[in-house]
Amino acid sequence: MGAIQSLKARAVVVDMEEGVIQHMLKGPLSELFDSQQLLYDVSGAGNNWAHGHHGYGPQYRDALLGRLRTAAEAADSLQGFLLLHSLGGGTGSGLGTYLLGLLEEEFPEVFRFSAPVFPSEDDHVVTSPYNAALAAACLVESASCVLPVENQALAAISSRLEVATAKGTAAAGSGLGGPGAAKSSGSGKPAGGNAAAWDAMNGIAANMLLHLTSSVRFEGTLNTDLNDITMNLVPFPRMHFLLSSLAPLASPKDMAQLAQPRSVDQLFSDVFSREGQLLACDPRSHTCLATALMMRGRLSLNDAQRNIARLRPSLKMAHWNTEGFKLGLCSQPPVGLPYSLLCLSNNCCIADTFSTLMARFDKLYKRKIFVHHYTEFMEATGFDAAAECLNGLIAEYRRADSAGPAPVTRMRPRGLTFL
Repeated sequence: MGAIQSLKARAVVVDMEEGVIQHMLKGPLSELFDSQQLLYDVSGAGNNWAHGHHGYGPQYRDALLGRLRTAAEAADSLQGFLLLHSLGGGTGSGLGTYLLGLLEEEFPEVFRFSAPVFPSEDDHVVTSPYNAALAAACLVESASCVLPVENQALAAISSRLEVATAKGTAAAGSGLGGPGAAKSSGSGKPAGGNAAAWDAMNGIAANMLLHLTSSVRFEGTLNTDLNDITMNLVPFPRMHFLLSSLAPLASPKDMAQLAQPRSVDQLFSDVFSREGQLLACDPRSHTCLATALMMRGRLSLNDAQRNIARLRPSLKMAHWNTEGFKLGLCSQPPVGLPYSLLCLSNNCCIADTFSTLMARFDKLYKRKIFVHHYTEFMEATGFDAAAECLNGLIAEYRRADSAGPAPVTRMRPRGLTFL
């Protein structure tokens, strides 16, 4: 810790349960956080989006704004805000999206990136479909870009890493779906449910964020900043949900031990595989609207262009953007690896994720189960508005997925009857 005592994370840490932050402050990275930038309450939001958004949000508005301004004013060149939160509970979904609205109001010209954790289908929070749907509707309206991750996908990846470690191999990168691949419990929980597995899940998501910001922190021949991502990957304002995939796959602390050196071509194949996604979906079965390939380390633009040409025939690209690949190259590789690759893809398969969420939402809402807890803080019409917003987003992605080039109509010149 001596080497990092002078460093402070430019972060605002918020939780309405005091115990969570106290636990963090007793951990090995406690010295990284400025105690003046912490905000917490005692009782929590009770797994209730409305309590977090309409209760704690207005109550702590001034305190939140003060901490946000302090952090923003300390930046030499403010590029954007990155919101890390869960959608299953009350604080991350409710207060998290309230905070996103504050950022939109106070810093309208600054990019707002969200990295939300979507709950799995058998999440232990029974109201998680309500919380996730209400929060997702806010993300549609207020975020510049959303990079969702899903517990179920992270659990499957961490299970494969665990099996690779147990076998004494380093083939965790993408022995994906192979004969020795581990099966996740399908529950969105790591097999065994131990603390190390949860750490691995968090570490994989953290590794994605480290890769995302590497071009801001290190030099490179073709660095990609947050403006490049939003400009190149968001063709329509509401359709700003990006799939993320990494190769090789491992958490930062296990990278050198678990991530087997991959061939360059294998890296590019891995990030387009179903098993490499941080969201449970299949990108090859749906239309890709735009893609960013963000490389780190000893890779070149020739490597990227050769693999794009190799893989493009197997990808379903939007007919109006068949060359829709944005490339980035950061010279600094991850610790312990010669190179790595992050793929961000605006893919229509995200509609399946939202459809699954809305099916779970409808199962509760058609019986009005638990609604009375929410109407203590909000109008019941908020549920209908969120459902309309997400169903509209699903329809937009479905239309883009099925769209094809318009037929060419031959024009007949006037007066030329012989044509």
